[in-house]
Amino acid sequence: MIVPLTVAIETTNQQFTTTTRVPSKPKYNEWKQHGITIAGGNGYGNQSNQLLNPDGIYIDDNKAILIADRANHRIVEWKYNAKEGQMIAGRNKEGNSLVQLNLPADVIVDREKNAIVICDYGNERVMRWYRQSQKNPQILISNINCISVAIDKDGSVYVSDWTKSEVRRWKEGDTVGTLVAGGNGPGDSLNQFSRPIKIFVDIDYSVYISDWLNHRVMKWRKDAKEGIIVAGGNGKGHNLNQLYEPDSSNFRVMKWREGDKNGSIVVGGYGSGEGSNQLGNPRDLSFDVEGNLYVSDFTNHRIQKYEQCTE
Repeated sequence: MIVPLTVAIETTNQQFTTTTRVPSKPKYNEWKQHGITIAGGNGYGNQSNQLLNPDGIYIDDNKAILIADRANHRIVEWKYNAKEGQMIAGRNKEGNSLVQLNLPADVIVDREKNAIVICDYGNERVMRWYRQSQKNPQILISNINCISVAIDKDGSVYVSDWTKSEVRRWKEGDTVGTLVAGGNGPGDSLNQFSRPIKIFVDIDYSVYISDWLNHRVMKWRKDAKEGIIVAGGNGKGHNLNQLYEPDSSNFRVMKWREGDKNGSIVVGGYGSGEGSNQLGNPRDLSFDVEGNLYVSDFTNHRIQKYEQCTE
């Protein structure tokens, strides 16, 4: 699949999303077209029942949603069926101290360490916050224009640097990181990106990258010197074989199977709006253990849930 500003690839065996979760392939490959607002949706603001430009999201095993509440400079957790969220990182105000965030763009769970890893975009760093204590946050990586983070099965952290047009991997204790994709300056060749944003790492250590200004999704296999285009790459536009930033300005979620020449619309595509079948600049997606689809609706300040069709 392709989602606005994010990456999700479906193969015949597994479905990959921008979180560490790799849910089993849904029995039914369609979702209801009218979404349910399960976080935010109460106007924009910084109250516990509000969001302000939600970006990256993560769904845990208990269907709790972790949200990079970007313009509120915090990470919030909305438990299943909750009416409001709980702030678990940040202080509701931008800053660069260890307990503050500045425009966090992405969040993911490190299960082995029972911690969350945060792309602290405005502070140009990657942070680790432990979930139980919420104390003693650590700077994992400094001086990086991160826009997305991912974790592989070994616990290594991958970060997309959208100004250097590269993706690097950090093992525990690394100070520099290993280049795994890009690093050849901005461009549209197969060994380049132009503003790489959301990323995902599969069980074979292949990295999927949403190559924003090239309107495509790239797959870089482990140790590859260049990537392959798995979706888009036909310029920006509204056709089903094209993407637009990659698809946020078409207000829809697209599905592409690897090798497809044309994608199909999963949800949205009815113009920008606040209706239950509309989106306004969708930014990220995730799936729960049942295969339900969740989308962060950036300019509508909400998270939408699309239930899987069962018929």
